[in-house]
Amino acid sequence: MFNLLNAIYQVGSWAIYLYIIMVFIYILISWFPNAQGSALDRFLSRFVDPFLSIFQRFIPPLAGIDFSPILAFFVLSLIKMAWTKLFIMLVQKLVLG
Repeated sequence: MFNLLNAIYQVGSWAIYLYIIMVFIYILISWFPNAQGSALDRFLSRFVDPFLSIFQRFIPPLAGIDFSPILAFFVLSLIKMAWTKLFIMLVQKLVLG
């Protein structure tokens, strides 16, 4: 039972880390005009744009610089912490009854 829970936790954790990396790469691509519109940019934009657009509604670009990814990284960190806390609570519940 605990092996299954550990596997689920690990898959979820890696998914969150992968998404953080995807957001980071997407932001880096935006700094290089030649990389914009590439296959990687189009692929990442399908997954990252909907998430970043949530934060772009609250934080408009200042002087042409988009600061919304900072809030996005913060929220992803909170999601990661909540994911970890959820599994700690679940394991404690199973162990302690």
